[in-house]
Amino acid sequence: MSLINRMLQDLDARAGQPGADPLPSDIRPVPPPERSLPSRRVAVVAGAVATVALLGAAGWHLLGKAPAGVAASVPAGGAAIASPVVPAAVQPAPSIPAPVVAIEIPVPPREDIAQVAALPSAAMQEGPLFEAEAVAAPKPAAKQAARADRPGAPTASRAPAAPRAERAPAPAKAFPVKEGRVETPAQRAENAYRRALASLEDGRVTEAMATLQAALKSDPRHEASRQTLVSLLMEAKRPEEAIRQLGAALALDPRQPAMAMLLARLQLERGSPGIDTLLRTLPYAAGNGEYHAFLAGALQHEGRHREAVEHYQAALRTAPQNGVWWMGLGISLQAEKRGPEAAGALQKALDSGTLSPELQGFVERKLKQLVR
Repeated sequence: MSLINRMLQDLDARAGQPGADPLPSDIRPVPPPERSLPSRRVAVVAGAVATVALLGAAGWHLLGKAPAGVAASVPAGGAAIASPVVPAAVQPAPSIPAPVVAIEIPVPPREDIAQVAALPSAAMQEGPLFEAEAVAAPKPAAKQAARADRPGAPTASRAPAAPRAERAPAPAKAFPVKEGRVETPAQRAENAYRRALASLEDGRVTEAMATLQAALKSDPRHEASRQTLVSLLMEAKRPEEAIRQLGAALALDPRQPAMAMLLARLQLERGSPGIDTLLRTLPYAAGNGEYHAFLAGALQHEGRHREAVEHYQAALRTAPQNGVWWMGLGISLQAEKRGPEAAGALQKALDSGTLSPELQGFVERKLKQLVR
């Protein structure tokens, strides 16, 4: 379009010149365009100028009043930590760092800390923790003397400080002392019993016996220690000590049928009456066939066959197929002149099939005597 306008302008110029050919009637010259200021360019230039002005004002504000844009953050402990606050709209130039100003705000001391600090030294050194700290921490005088003895240390004397008014010490608070775990007598006995078992595994029998005795001193009712000690004493051929240990156990608690049977056996072997021991524990042996049969045998050995019959019958109610007990019942019935009942008991002993060959022969001979 610019080329066409130029050609039309040339023709118009030539038409105005003398001697030039006149233009045809249907061709009209194009008037030159009117020059006007472009509004878009004016707006862009004005916006740029305003932006530059704003940036300049903001830079002058930041460079001139930088401390006002710094926010000091103070934690609870009192130490000031400054952190610059940057406006969200305008960022400062990275090449010029903003100065950091630290503001220290005094924090009043806590009352509880002041009370603890005011405690007298005698009250603070009662526990083992404070004693260790008192020994480990050197005194100020010792520190000054050590500093003075260093080679090349300055010897300049300081001006004496003004005497301070002594404050009355606050009343000392009673610090609760946590007591350690106290080992009960039962726990001490159990630990000693385990050590004794370890000694037995290593073959140290004498040491194990001494440890078991210590366990019984801690807890005389520790049954496992008592039984193990009695077994070791019997193996070591020391029945008197075993009898003494068993008697002490039953004196503390007669509800121990096994201990009573063992003590009665040792007493019977040494010619002492063991029936009284069994009778004292009899109320706690209800339904114990072994206990009744053992008592029946002891009574039979002492010639008390009527009582023996009762206890043999009580034992057989718990184990009807025990041939030895049927045999003992037959012997006591025969001694009581109750032949038919004795023969029936001996026959049941043979029919049980639990007798050894020696006992079976003995029962057969007894049965033949009753049949005659």
